[in-house]
Amino acid sequence: MPLNAAFRTLPLVAACTTLLSSCASLGPAEPPRLGAARPGALQHCEDLAARAALPGLAFTKVSAEAAGEVAVGALRVAVPAHCLLQGKVDERKSPVDGATYAIGFEMRLPVQWNGRFFYQANGGLDGAVVPAVGGIGGGAPVTSALAMGFAVISSDAGHTGAQNPRFGLDPQARLDYGYNAVARLTPLGKQVIERAYGRGPDRAYIGGCSNGGRHAMVAAARLPQAYDGVLAGDPGFNLPKAAIGEMYGVQQMAKVAAAKTEAGLPDVQSAFTPAEMQGVARQVLARCDALDGLADGIVSDVKACQARFNLATDMPTCAAGSSARDGSCLSAPQKDALARLFAGPKDSSGKAIYSGFPFDSGISGANWRQWKFVNAQTLDPAASAFVFSTPPLNDRPGGLAYALAFDLDRDAPRIYATSGAFTESAISFMTPPNATRLDTLRDRGAKMMVYHGTSDPVFSSDDTQAWYEGLQKANAGKADAFARYFPVPGMNHCSGGPATDQFDMLSALVDWVEQGRAPAQVVASSRGTGSAVPNVEAPANWAPNRSRPLCPYPSVAVYQGGDAERAGSFACKASSVP
Repeated sequence: MPLNAAFRTLPLVAACTTLLSSCASLGPAEPPRLGAARPGALQHCEDLAARAALPGLAFTKVSAEAAGEVAVGALRVAVPAHCLLQGKVDERKSPVDGATYAIGFEMRLPVQWNGRFFYQANGGLDGAVVPAVGGIGGGAPVTSALAMGFAVISSDAGHTGAQNPRFGLDPQARLDYGYNAVARLTPLGKQVIERAYGRGPDRAYIGGCSNGGRHAMVAAARLPQAYDGVLAGDPGFNLPKAAIGEMYGVQQMAKVAAAKTEAGLPDVQSAFTPAEMQGVARQVLARCDALDGLADGIVSDVKACQARFNLATDMPTCAAGSSARDGSCLSAPQKDALARLFAGPKDSSGKAIYSGFPFDSGISGANWRQWKFVNAQTLDPAASAFVFSTPPLNDRPGGLAYALAFDLDRDAPRIYATSGAFTESAISFMTPPNATRLDTLRDRGAKMMVYHGTSDPVFSSDDTQAWYEGLQKANAGKADAFARYFPVPGMNHCSGGPATDQFDMLSALVDWVEQGRAPAQVVASSRGTGSAVPNVEAPANWAPNRSRPLCPYPSVAVYQGGDAERAGSFACKASSVP
C-alpha cells in the first residue's frame, strides 16, 4: 500500500490572515541554534543483525571492516575502520509486473563516530546501492562524510538494475524512487545507529547531486523534521520536465543534423561539431569574461552575461554554401536551433514546459555534449516512457525514435496524469511539494545549501535560480538566514567543464548548522595537473591549484587585485545586473 499519505508536509498550525503580509512572518525572527554533535565510539557490529531487528528489515551482510580503500566507480576512496551493513527492507512481489522489489541499502558505521548521520542520495535512475561513503560536493572530492566520521547510508531507491527504467511499470516502485525510499530508510537508519552506538545521532544530514540533489530537496519539503542539514547539488527537482527538455533539444538538433543513423534517423551528433560548440564558448568568453573585473576564462557574472551575449549577432554566420565546421561560424539554421534549445521547451501555445539554459563557457565540455547528444536520446526517453508518463508508454519505439516523436502538446501533460493503480502523477512523486515553503525546516533551525554548475546541460541552473528567488519571496527576502544557493561558474553536470569544481560543501553546512557560521563563500579549486583526479577541461594556462570563491546568489566573485590564481584576490559582490 502506498505510504505517501504519512509523509506529506505538515500543514501550518494556523492559516495566514490578511493582517499578515506572508506566511513567512509566522516563523521566529531568528531560528534557534542547533547544538554541535557529540563524538562516540562503536559498541556493536557483528551482532547488529539481532540487535537491530526491525519489522520488514533483513540484513544480508554485517561485518567489521579495517581501514583501507573502497572502490566507488573508477575511484578508490580512503575509509576508516567501520562496520559494514547491507540489507533490504519491504521486500514484495509486484501484482502489476510480477517482479520482486525491495528497498536495498548499505550502511557504514565508523568505529570513531562524530555523532552525525548522513543520507547519501544517489543519482540517475538509482537501481544500485552505491558504496556508502558520503560525497561532500564537487568533482573528485578529497575526503568523504565517512572519512569525516559520519555514519552513512546509501540506497537503490527501491529497485534493482542501474539506469533500468522498467521499474516504472510498478506504481509503488515509482513512489519509492520518488520519495518513499528516503522516508522509509531515514528513521530505520537512525534506529540502527542507536543500536550500534548506544544512542541516536545528534545531527542528521542528507546530500547528493543530480537526482541525489532532487532527493535532498524532496526530503527538505517532505521530511522537514528529519534532517538538520540539506546539501543539494545540481538538483533535478523538476526531473520529469527536464527529461522533456532534453528530448525537445534532440528535436531541435535533428533539424540541422548533417547525417543520418543506420536506421535512417537524423544523427543529432552531426548537428554541431565539438569545434562549433567551442566556437560558441569562445564568443561567450569574449563578451562576458571580463564582466567580473578579470579575463580569466571564468564567467562569474552569468546573469549579466545573458543580457550581454547575443547568439545571433556575436557568433559569426557562415556564408551561404560554406562547408566550414571548424567553429569559426554557424549557419543561420544552426543558430536558430541552438537558440531554441537554450530557450527551453514550449508547447504550441508558447507555454514554457521547462526552464531555459544560460549561455556559459562550459557549453563546450564533454559532459555537456554527453547529455545533450547522447543521454537525451537514450536515458531521457526511457525515463519519460516508463517512469514519468502515466500510464507508462512502454509500447512505443524507444530511444531516438521516441524522442523525435514526442509531442509536447499530446505527451507532456502525461507527467501530471494519474490512472488506475497509478494514483500519483510524476510531478507529485518526483518534485518537492511546495518547494518554496520550507517554514518547518526554517523554524527548527535546520539549514540548506544548494549548488549548481552554470553549464549544467540537463538540469538548468536558471531553474534552481528561479526556485531560490521564489524561496526569498516566500521568506520576505530573508531566506538566506537558512538557505543559500551557490552557482558554480563553468561547471557541467555536478563536475567538469572549465571550472573550479573541487569544493567541500558538507563542512560548510555543518559549521552553519552547529556553529552558526553562515557561509559567506565556499572556496573551490581547479583539479589541474598533479591532482588525484585531474580535470582535463581545466585550461592549460590555469595554475594547477587555481582557487575561486563560490558566492551565495545573487552575489558574484569580483576581482579585487592581486594573484589572479587565488581566491583571496576576489570578493563576493553584487552582480552588475540588478
